[in-house]
Amino acid sequence: MDWGGPQFIIAIIAVSYGAWILNNWIRAKHGYALEDEFGGFTEKPDTAEAQRLKAENRELHDKIDAMQDRMIVLEKIVTDRGYSLAEEIESLRDTPTRSADTGVPLNLGKKENQS
Repeated sequence: MDWGGPQFIIAIIAVSYGAWILNNWIRAKHGYALEDEFGGFTEKPDTAEAQRLKAENRELHDKIDAMQDRMIVLEKIVTDRGYSLAEEIESLRDTPTRSADTGVPLNLGKKENQS
């Protein structure tokens, strides 16, 4: 093959057009905008089904966002110190008392000696 001849230039042009056609075929297959000869893009009009799916997708994202907000609030309630303190108090109420009390009497009727 002669590197300086017209066959080489025609081969370069053929490879360039082939790559452009392959690029547009791949873009069309995956739903991307197609590129025209002048570097602009042409968009496919949305079908009714595509618009319905986009609306449904938007609605589902809104539901997920609302559920995440609710989950954050519930996590704050559960991890709040006051909630665990209330659980600890309730668990102490359910604990049976020991018959032999080994605690120190408080003697609430008398004041402590201040020395």
